[in-house]
Amino acid sequence: MVFRDRVDAGRRLAFALRRYRDEAPVVLGLPRGGVPVAYEVARALKAPLDVWVVRKVGAPGYEELGLGAVSEGGEVYLNDQAMAELGVPPEEVAEVVDRKAAEVEARVQRFRRGRPPPDLAGRTVIVVDDGIATGGTARAALQAVRRRGPRRLVLAVPVASPRTLDSLRPEVDEVVCLAADPHLFAIGAYYRDFSQTTDDDVVELLERARGGGAGAEAEEEPEGPPGDELPVELELDDGARLQGSLTIPAGATGLVLFAHGSGSSRHSPRNRFVAEVLQSAGLATLLFDLLTAEEEAVDERTGHLRFDVELLAGRVLSAALAARELPETSALRLGYFGASTGAAAALIAAARRPDLADAVVSRGGRPDLAGAYLEQVRAPTLLLVGSEDTEVLALNRQALERLHGPRQLAVVEGATHLFEEPGTLEEVARAASAWFVRYLSPRELEATA
Repeated sequence: MVFRDRVDAGRRLAFALRRYRDEAPVVLGLPRGGVPVAYEVARALKAPLDVWVVRKVGAPGYEELGLGAVSEGGEVYLNDQAMAELGVPPEEVAEVVDRKAAEVEARVQRFRRGRPPPDLAGRTVIVVDDGIATGGTARAALQAVRRRGPRRLVLAVPVASPRTLDSLRPEVDEVVCLAADPHLFAIGAYYRDFSQTTDDDVVELLERARGGGAGAEAEEEPEGPPGDELPVELELDDGARLQGSLTIPAGATGLVLFAHGSGSSRHSPRNRFVAEVLQSAGLATLLFDLLTAEEEAVDERTGHLRFDVELLAGRVLSAALAARELPETSALRLGYFGASTGAAAALIAAARRPDLADAVVSRGGRPDLAGAYLEQVRAPTLLLVGSEDTEVLALNRQALERLHGPRQLAVVEGATHLFEEPGTLEEVARAASAWFVRYLSPRELEATA
């Protein structure tokens, strides 16, 4: 995932955090780069914005080598292992800590201008940064904030190292991260514009959040998902007209077509939930009906069409080709998300036109219905199945062996066929998002990864 700038990252992150809006949270940005991201989150959640000042403690003479961090409130975090490996004398580290503590106090005065720190006791607090690599500064901030007695503490970042996130989870109640990349080497690589945020920028954003900064009245309130849902009609070669909903978030990095299962449509609440998660990850989505309204009217003439995977695959291909003709999506790499019989249709479509499909994800699907086409699939394919959906799980295991190219079977523990159990559909959405982000990234970015 690549963000246009910190504003884009903040708006996408705000969409992923929208469920907290009713909790009247406090949003804290980590200066300096985290504040523009936090500003967009606070605006979208209609929450107060403040900062929590932290300064990195670098090795004496080698400031770029982080040994820990100092937070306002006197919280100090030091990486004992790094100190031992570098052989840094404790007294020298103590001098650096004292100097950084003075810098923290100076910045607190500059940013808050004499105002007291926010009262966090009993509140939901969302700590925001523009990205996390080693996590030293974030850890010091989180430990200091936790001491203020928040009811719930959330860490929210656009991008981070998954290993670092795992190490920070004990400090918080929840972690929200749009892109956890195990190969992360520099936060700036995930932004097209990673210009330095100055102290003046931070002061301006804080004043604007309180209603007093320049341009405060001119800003529009961000609402809804990161992109408008547009109704589309797909006219196919066989004369059928299919209805769909296209959503393109700002800076979209790929397009996912949803192939619904038997008896389902673009209004499927499960698929719409997954689509929203994909949109928050910067992916465009196209949910469309595989059958016309007349074909959906089940009777002895049309009932079999729901299970005609060859017909459904043709409809998926037609939608993919139509997306190639739209100026807004013509340059986006394409993936298929299939459920039930729609998974077989997606795999057949990927086999027929390997030049179109860059990734496939199946949710509780029947890939076995793709038959001999399975051996022709080269697109990276993720099969998601509930552990309690035993019959379908067995069919997916067999289908996995017949696929070619990158492939994976992920079993969602405790889930049945429709993933109705608490947390299971969320796990599906997260796994699908990570798969598509990985394989639908722009080719120029992929080439440099």
